[in-house]
Amino acid sequence: MLKADLHIHTVASGHGYATLTENLEAASKKGMELIAVTDHGPHVPQGAHAWYFADLKVTPSSYKGTRLLHGCEANLVYSETKNGLDLEDWSLEALDFVSVGLHSCCGFSQSDCKKNTDAMVRAMQNPFVDQVNHPGNSLFPLEVEPIIEAALAYDVIIELNEHSFDEHGSRAGSSSREVEFAQAAYEAGVTMTIGSDSHYFNTIGVFDRALEAARKAGIPCEYFLNVSAEKVLAHLTAKRERPRIDWGPVIV
Repeated sequence: MLKADLHIHTVASGHGYATLTENLEAASKKGMELIAVTDHGPHVPQGAHAWYFADLKVTPSSYKGTRLLHGCEANLVYSETKNGLDLEDWSLEALDFVSVGLHSCCGFSQSDCKKNTDAMVRAMQNPFVDQVNHPGNSLFPLEVEPIIEAALAYDVIIELNEHSFDEHGSRAGSSSREVEFAQAAYEAGVTMTIGSDSHYFNTIGVFDRALEAARKAGIPCEYFLNVSAEKVLAHLTAKRERPRIDWGPVIV
């Protein structure tokens, strides 16, 4: 059973439908040991401003027994910023967890697999980037081998995304490619998570379809980093210092 969820959105993403407190309350009631709030960066329409991420330190670091990582899902924008992302390095460095993804309407609307892959590898070289989200996204195709090689070289997590298995979702048709990335990551020994990609509190910690796909692919549940909060925190703190990881208040 997975006890941490590292891909969760709030109303601050512009298309999330739960507040941070609603998400924390739901996670606590479900017995989740840890969640990461990973709202979209500012290039997503109505996404969070950089100030939002800078001030996440005022929110809890622990809520009714559930650890909270203050994170983001930064967007690749490639030619528009120095680091190829829509949040600057000073902002990323202060966060507990940094994931990246390719999204429509964010200044990087490319169907070119080579350009997508080059941009993602560039992002993975950033020492503050922790995870690649939904690499099997059919709207933004990526080459498997270079991404897996970069994940190994730069200690970047590869996510298996639950929402990519929703036949009615925004990434319908991405499931087979998502599994292909997961199989390649597992065979190469790359660190992996399963993320819910929750946009409403009731889907936090829901991993059923992704776990079943992993089982069929021969990937045991125990392989995933988010099997426990302890495992997640050990990995993240070993990679780099997380200066604000315990700055927030503890709510019991």
